[in-house]
Amino acid sequence: MKPKITALAITLNEEENVKQYVESLSFADEIIFVDSNSTDKTVDIAKSLGVTVIQRDFDDFSNQRNFAISQAKNDWIVFFDLDEIVTPKLENEIISATSSESDYVAYYAKRNFHFMGKHIKYGGWQSDKAIRVFNKNHCQYNGNLVHEAVAANGKVGLLKERVNHFSYKSLDNYNNKLNLYSKLQAETLYLKNKKPNAYHFFIRPKYRFVWQYFYRLGILDGKEGFVLAYVHAFSVFKRYLQLWMMYRKLE
Repeated sequence: MKPKITALAITLNEEENVKQYVESLSFADEIIFVDSNSTDKTVDIAKSLGVTVIQRDFDDFSNQRNFAISQAKNDWIVFFDLDEIVTPKLENEIISATSSESDYVAYYAKRNFHFMGKHIKYGGWQSDKAIRVFNKNHCQYNGNLVHEAVAANGKVGLLKERVNHFSYKSLDNYNNKLNLYSKLQAETLYLKNKKPNAYHFFIRPKYRFVWQYFYRLGILDGKEGFVLAYVHAFSVFKRYLQLWMMYRKLE
């Protein structure tokens, strides 16, 4: 017997993704968006498609996601981002997994990452996965301000089918995402009383570039692989710059 499933998402100005996202999750018994006060048509489009929308000021990713979980009527949750599209094959696998009598409380979904119109196969993205299906009675997000992950109290499985992840809208948009992540990571380090030094400014960004572009073979993704390695290396530099500014009370 298929259990009832709640699809959750946190949103901010995602009007171009809403329709396709909702359609790809039509198998869910309810869909809830926790929206961080979008200024575009995200909320209007979502409501017109039958989505329940709850407004909540954004503080951090874990809190936003755990609040969303608290609003779900059903035990089984699918929690994909608006730029992740569930394929029909993945849908069938999710229904099968949640309907089984196994003792798994959560499932990882592997992701096909697309950037600048290209499927990125290297640079670390080839092993990219995240828990996207779970039972709320045994799982919650781990409290990280950014790069939050589901902490599961029980066995975690791995789905065979992949979700398509279309993170790139424009270079400015992608950089804005990385800037937000850098800021939240800097806040995390500040709360831990970590202070930046020359190593963080000069070595860590270079190491990130070398790791992603050469060691994880991002070079095989062509110019897109280079751009990805560069912008992620710069985001590491930005993280420690923002941390340095926090200690000096600078905006």
